[in-house]
Amino acid sequence: MHCNNKGKTADELFQDTHAGLLELAQKWIKETSQSGSAVSVLVATVVFAAAYTVPGGNDASGRPNFIDSPFFVLFTIMDVVSLACSLTSVVMFLSILSSPFEYENFRTSLPRKLMIGFTLLFFSVTTTMLSFAATIFLLLHFQKKAWTKTLIYTAAFLPVSMFALMQFPLYAAFNNLLH
Repeated sequence: MHCNNKGKTADELFQDTHAGLLELAQKWIKETSQSGSAVSVLVATVVFAAAYTVPGGNDASGRPNFIDSPFFVLFTIMDVVSLACSLTSVVMFLSILSSPFEYENFRTSLPRKLMIGFTLLFFSVTTTMLSFAATIFLLLHFQKKAWTKTLIYTAAFLPVSMFALMQFPLYAAFNNLLH
């Protein structure tokens, strides 16, 4: 091992000169993971509740009224995918919070976990909005005015589009970090 004139290795010198940066990174990743975890739990709560309040309600025997509609199948699949993604996202964010925040963890492990957590959160929000859109399709299927449908469908998909546009720079930054 090679040491400098003060008897420090390159790793020791790096850690000494970057201690403040490590503290800032630790604080940032903790706060980001806590925020991501909170949003993921909120999404999970909403989609869990949506699974029990099916669009169109149930008939007297408890069978969903729109069960034969392909939009009902879409609603169900998107709701289940959203729940799975949001809960897995929570697990990823919690694994970050329970990680050791050492220098070597910031090279690949923590950024990878954060990217997976955000990706799953993005999919859960997207599939939640698709579930919402399927519900809108089910409930407005009998609407005759085309302009009304177009306006409502646009409003249903607008949040997903905006979320994707807003998150793209973050994904690009993480992708550059990991490669």
